[in-house]
Amino acid sequence: MVAAQSYEELQAEIARSYDRLSKRLKVIADFVLKDPSGFALRNTAGLANELGVAPSAIVRFAQAFGFSGFSEMQSVFKSQMQQETRSYRDRIRALEQRKTGRGTEELVTSFVDAGIASLQEMHRSTPLELIEEAAEIMASARMVHVLAQKRTFTAATYLFYNLARLEVSANLLDGAGGTLDQQLNLVAPDDAVFAISFQPGSEQTACAFSHVLSIGARTIAICDVPRTPFVNANVLFHITEASVETFRSLNATISLAQILAIRTGTLCSERNATR
Repeated sequence: MVAAQSYEELQAEIARSYDRLSKRLKVIADFVLKDPSGFALRNTAGLANELGVAPSAIVRFAQAFGFSGFSEMQSVFKSQMQQETRSYRDRIRALEQRKTGRGTEELVTSFVDAGIASLQEMHRSTPLELIEEAAEIMASARMVHVLAQKRTFTAATYLFYNLARLEVSANLLDGAGGTLDQQLNLVAPDDAVFAISFQPGSEQTACAFSHVLSIGARTIAICDVPRTPFVNANVLFHITEASVETFRSLNATISLAQILAIRTGTLCSERNATR
């Protein structure tokens, strides 16, 4: 079989060939058809572990469709993601370059369009498995510490509020009165730390995140640009927010924070019910 050169061709070929695949290869095909972004973002070992198959099955799946191996097949999905990201960025750029009047109608339209674009991209680019993994980390932690400064502090406060409301043990590392170092003493290896940091970022947040990594706490981060030390998080979410006349909202970030809080609360409730 000659390997498909485009994402659309490959997706169609997987769908057409589904019935002839073995049981294990069908498990992989189900994942590919349901979450192509997740397939593009994972390595062989991570994907195999998540799907409960051997890494060799991932390779066989790629070879069944004419590819030399997993990496060659995955490149088709990565290329599609890059095209979609460019398309999204072009849309964001057009929104940001739009000449916006200061009248009520113009402002409302511009901010609503920007918010919708951000939410749609978050929905498209955020694998459900990452959300589930982050929620599992928080639900199994002794305590969830939420860390942010500057512009992202609003989203961190909302996450903390919702976790507490859902009776998830949570603590806000706000550094009030210059006490962040003292607050970090509360973080233990069996805790989870959730950081939110957007460019240009806060040096305090970065230093604090490096510290919790060093003590072995499990970590989750939301960033607009993946960068050190946040790329070392157990789960990293990449969120891009649209802006209007340099005013950048937090629509997608706050929505993701709310989703994660609710899912974490649900997992905690389920576990408490079985005890």
